[in-house]
Amino acid sequence: MGEKRIIVIGGGVGGLAAALDLAGRGLDVTLCERALTPGGKMRQVTPSGSASSNPIDAGPTVFTMRWVFDELFESLGERLEDHLTLHPAKTLARHAWVDGAGGGCLDLFADIERSVDAIGDFAGAREARGYRRFCDDSREIFETLEQSFIRAAEPSMAGLIRGAGVGGLGRLGRMRPFTTMWRALGRYFHDPRLQQLFARYATYCGASPFAAPATLMLVAHVEQAGVWYIDGGMHKLAQVLAARIEAKGGTIRYNAPVAEILSDAGRVSGVRLADGEHLPADAVIANSDCAALATGLFGQVAQAAVPRPEPAARSLSALTTMVEAKTDGFDLVRHNVFFSSDYRGEFERILEHGQLPDEPTIYICAQDRGDVDDPVPDGPERLLLLVNAPANGDAGGPSDKEIQRCEATTHALLRRCGLTIQTQGAPTVQAGPAAFEALFPASGGALYGRASHGWQASFQRPGVRTKLPGLYLAGGSVHPGPGVPMAALSGRLAAGCLVTDLSLIAQPRRAATSGGT
Repeated sequence: MGEKRIIVIGGGVGGLAAALDLAGRGLDVTLCERALTPGGKMRQVTPSGSASSNPIDAGPTVFTMRWVFDELFESLGERLEDHLTLHPAKTLARHAWVDGAGGGCLDLFADIERSVDAIGDFAGAREARGYRRFCDDSREIFETLEQSFIRAAEPSMAGLIRGAGVGGLGRLGRMRPFTTMWRALGRYFHDPRLQQLFARYATYCGASPFAAPATLMLVAHVEQAGVWYIDGGMHKLAQVLAARIEAKGGTIRYNAPVAEILSDAGRVSGVRLADGEHLPADAVIANSDCAALATGLFGQVAQAAVPRPEPAARSLSALTTMVEAKTDGFDLVRHNVFFSSDYRGEFERILEHGQLPDEPTIYICAQDRGDVDDPVPDGPERLLLLVNAPANGDAGGPSDKEIQRCEATTHALLRRCGLTIQTQGAPTVQAGPAAFEALFPASGGALYGRASHGWQASFQRPGVRTKLPGLYLAGGSVHPGPGVPMAALSGRLAAGCLVTDLSLIAQPRRAATSGGT
C-alpha cells in the first residue's frame, strides 16, 4: 500500500500527540493550526507593560500522568526528559478557608503519609483515617478503569464489564457510579472543609461535584500519583511536541485555519483552508471541540459525522486573570485554592442560573513559586487566577457588571484568607467565556467538552471514530476526557485507530540528502 497522507486539524495537545505518533511511524503528516503557535488551550500570554521576559501560562497549569508522554516518547525511541526539564512537586496544593467556612489552611503532599499527618493535625484522627480509605478507593477506581475504559478506543459499559472479568465486578460496584461525588465523599469525611477540598477534583473535568459520579474520585489518585513542574511552563510541552513532529518529518502549518473537511465516494478526501487552498488527504484527525464539527463550522459532511451536543450539557467555563503583581500576607506555593463559604450555591448559580457565583472558589497558580521551602519571589510575580463560570460565551457571557462584581468578591475573599494582591496598575490579561468561545468556536467557552454529570456521561462523549470513514476526533471534548494527559491519550487513540483502519504498515520516508538520490 502506498504512502498515505494524513491531515491533523488543530495544534492542541491532542492534535500534537496524534501528529507526533503518526510522524514517528513514518507517515506523511501535516498539522494545520489557525494560531501562530502550538498548544491550543495550553497557551501563554504576556501582559502589556510586563517587566518580566517570561510569559504567563493562561491555560492548564498542572502536569500529571507523566507516563502518557513517557510512552509517546518511548515509541519514538526517545526519552521525555531529554527534551523537557521536569521537577516532581512535593506539595500538591495549598488550601484555605475563610472563618465562616471553618477557617484554616491545609497542604496536601505527594507523600501520602505526610498528608495523613497534616489532615490529622487539621481535622483530627478520624478524618485522617478517612483520607487513607479515600486514597485506597480512588486508586482502585483508576486501576479498574485504566485498561478497560481510559485506554479503550471505543468504550462501552459492556466492554467495561468484560474487561473487569468476574473477579472485577465487585470493584465496579465499589466505584459507586450512581452516587454523586459529593455524597460519596461523606463516607470518608465528616469535616465539610475536607468534603469541599476533595469534591473540587470534579471541576478538573468541568463538572459539579453535586452532579458528577463518584467515579471522578480517580482524579484525586491521578494527582496523588505525581505532579511535575515544567521549566518554561506548560506551553513548553507544546513547543517540544511541535519540534519533535518536524524532526520526525511531519509538517506544521501555522496561520492555516481549516474551513471545510472534504469527502469523495463516502470517505474523507482532504480539507479546504480558509484561503481556498485544497489539501488532499486519506484521513483527517480533527482536534477541535466536537461541537465545532457538529454545528457545521467544518462543512456539512463533517457536521453529519458527529452527534450534536446540547448547550445544557456543556461543562464549566472560567473567568481567568493573568497578572504580574506583588502579593502580601499569605504564603503561596505553586498551586493554591481559596474556598467559597457556599460551595453548593456556587454551582447552583453557575449551572442553574447561568451566572457568576456570588462568592467564588479561587484557584491561583503562582508560577514563580514551587514547594514550601523554595525561594519566595522578590517583587512582582506571575499569577493565574481562575474562578468557575457558566459556558455562555456564545450568548453574550457574563456582563461587565457581573465580572466587576465577581472580581470584587474574589479579592474580598482572598483578603479574608490573608492574601492581598496589588493589582492596581499591574500588567493584566483577562479571559472569560466569550473570549474562550472566540478561541474555541462553538464551545460556548466550555473548557472541558461535555459535563461529566450522571453515570452515563462518560459513555456519551464521542469516541475517536466518526460516522465518516477516514475522519477521527481528538481532544478534551472526546473520549477519554479533558485535561492535558487525557487529550494526549485521545490523540494517540485516534492515530492508532487510523493506522488500523487504513491497514498501514508504515515505512520510514527516504530523506533527501545533498548530492544523493
